[in-house]
Amino acid sequence: MHIQLLKSKIHRVKITQAELHYVGSITIDEDLMDAASLIENEKVQIVNINNGERLETYVIKGIRGSGQVCLNGPAARKAQVGDIVIIISYCTMDAVEAKSHQPVIIFPDEKNRLN
Repeated sequence: MHIQLLKSKIHRVKITQAELHYVGSITIDEDLMDAASLIENEKVQIVNINNGERLETYVIKGIRGSGQVCLNGPAARKAQVGDIVIIISYCTMDAVEAKSHQPVIIFPDEKNRLN
């Protein structure tokens, strides 16, 4: 049996841009991606602390060190610049392996930078 688990989480990061007329996705500073073990095109869930919206999309690399977190396409309607979100990725593994799994959780500062 395989189950889904939390793989990684970027906890409480600020939306810096919202680009409605874009193909779609979330652009994330590459430093944050690396720290959270996210790869380009990986599916993620976005949870908006400000308004309760939840959505799924995929990751695009942002400029390293920029603090960029940009919702693109229709997702841009789910948040405003300045909203605080949690970005979550999941993985699938067998139940035995899952018992020892430890997710990666990062806590960026108010400028979306790593401490």
